[in-house]
Amino acid sequence: MNKQEAQTRIQKLRDEINYHRYLYHVLDKQEISEAALDSLKHELFKLEQDFPELVTPDSPTQRVGGQPLEKFVKVTHSKAVLSLEDVFNFEELAEWLERNQKLVPDNYDFYSELKLDGLTVVLTYQNGTLIKGATRGDGKVGEDITQNLKTIESIPLQISKKVEVKGKKFIVPEIFEVRGEVVMPSKVFEKINEEQIKLGQPIFANPRNVAAGSLRQLDSKMTAARKLDCFAFEIITPLGQKTHEEVHQILKILGFKTNPNNELCRNLAEVQKYLTKWETARLKLAYQTDGVVVVVNDIALAKKLGSVGKTERWMAAYKFPAEQATTIVENIKVQVGRIGTLTPVAILLPVRLAGSTVSRATLHNQDEIERLDIRIGDTVVVQKAGDIIPDIVVVLPKLRTGKEKKFIMPRNCPICGSLVVRPEGEVNHYCSNPKCFAVEKEKIVHFVSRKAFDVEGLGPKIIEQLITEGLINSAADLFKLTIGDLEPLERFAEKSASNLVEALAGAKKISLAKFIYALGIRHVGEETAIALAENFGSLDKIIKASLEDLLNIEDIGEVMAKSLHDYFNSLEAKKFLQDLEEAGIKPFFVKIEKSSKFANKTFVLTGGLNNFTRDETKDLIRKNGGEVSEAVSKKTDYVIAGTDPGSKYDKAKKLNIQILTEKEFIDLIE
Repeated sequence: MNKQEAQTRIQKLRDEINYHRYLYHVLDKQEISEAALDSLKHELFKLEQDFPELVTPDSPTQRVGGQPLEKFVKVTHSKAVLSLEDVFNFEELAEWLERNQKLVPDNYDFYSELKLDGLTVVLTYQNGTLIKGATRGDGKVGEDITQNLKTIESIPLQISKKVEVKGKKFIVPEIFEVRGEVVMPSKVFEKINEEQIKLGQPIFANPRNVAAGSLRQLDSKMTAARKLDCFAFEIITPLGQKTHEEVHQILKILGFKTNPNNELCRNLAEVQKYLTKWETARLKLAYQTDGVVVVVNDIALAKKLGSVGKTERWMAAYKFPAEQATTIVENIKVQVGRIGTLTPVAILLPVRLAGSTVSRATLHNQDEIERLDIRIGDTVVVQKAGDIIPDIVVVLPKLRTGKEKKFIMPRNCPICGSLVVRPEGEVNHYCSNPKCFAVEKEKIVHFVSRKAFDVEGLGPKIIEQLITEGLINSAADLFKLTIGDLEPLERFAEKSASNLVEALAGAKKISLAKFIYALGIRHVGEETAIALAENFGSLDKIIKASLEDLLNIEDIGEVMAKSLHDYFNSLEAKKFLQDLEEAGIKPFFVKIEKSSKFANKTFVLTGGLNNFTRDETKDLIRKNGGEVSEAVSKKTDYVIAGTDPGSKYDKAKKLNIQILTEKEFIDLIE
């Protein structure tokens, strides 16, 4: 990127960040997630590092927060509340330390604190009595919210004037200032959202927004009802404290609530262990945290490091892997699926998301591309919840330069060149050649996938290699492979060849439902496969079923019944099933005793869940006698809404279907 391109990108990023920061910090509104905003800020920070001559005093990297609201009295802070440098992986944290050691060579130890997802406040005490509490505001000027803060029980209204820590005495002066983070406990947040659902109102995106709104209530009774909490983390007033660890010890003795999970780390290796531990352990906490603040423990050393612009050098905010981030759509390519479906896929500028690097996101179909108005070259917000494939959530059109290109579905299959068709009434495009190489490959990929035969170590690249080498023509040929067939191939050695042959042998024992799903019959998904297995009990009965027999099964309509009937009566399927039988595959069916708790109840899942994977949630529903559907309809009894619910949530509201939070679903089971 040359200087002119960088200047254009930097200005667009600044405008976009300022817009979202104003919404978030001043109006307590949110159009994109905080993780996505962090991603934009990080890109801007990196660009300004590469082109320091383009840094201006009004850049978002040089300021903190937003303007205070007019409805509160403004408070000028005695010491500016500066921001922290964000780092998104351990390598960037090591670079932060390296820069500091070059500036001030010394032996560093660190105090690691969980970064709470709340609102920073400044508390002022006079002669031991709380006289003022203010928001952070723009870092220099905040808002007086004293009466609201007094409703938070974890904030002491009175503190002692003397304190002793490990034999060392400290005198609290007449004016004493403390900083803390106000948070909303997760259980309180869940209850508020439960009330929102009952009232038919939109649920809140995160506890931080609700906490901020609660602190900005003119009526302090409203704040009190929200049961907020506050963790103190810094003393502004010099008492003679030597380390940041000592700061926390003093705060605790004075009666402030401090985070018990903070930890002294003697070196960066210990910091890394702390980060690794809390990346997953944080999910069990009673409040939300999105990272760790790594603080230079020695206060004298911290003072030498000082600040640069509006950022403290002696602290860094390590952000846990986000489930949303911003990136750029570098291209849109088409992949061909097992039934010939052409699926557009966004090729992304690689971005770190939910613990892994993401470089692709599904765009589903042409209609979805047009709905989101995604163009090649666009800056987008991508999302990944749990084990779900990355999705593009929203496009940021204000960052367009005019060079972006619209995507058009190809007229010919990109694999075999056959004509692409879109059947009337369908959203998908298809390759018209049933023997297309991509179709044959994807059929086998589906056959060995986790929800089907679940063959470990057999991915798309190896399957493509086996087809190209002429070792397999169909999934049935996989079970004929020997170690001798595999050893000469690239990527294989004796051990890996033996492992794959053993995995294929072990996969021969398969349930009837998984077997039906593995066949990849058009319109037949996981739920239909389970229904077929439970209604017929054997593969032979399913094969011999008439159209009428199939239509008698609930939720199987004419299109699906015809697809099943046509498949099992085709010569190709009969030959394939015979080959599988000769390979020693005989699917079994064992009727599982179920609870009748959810009998005749249909559930739909939307959004990400914290306590279970989607598959675990579906199993729980089925074990309790319920059914799972992928679409919301009038027949749906419950919609389980996790974080960032999609259009299914909106449709459930319109149809007046009961919406459950994850906690309410757990309560139903228990």
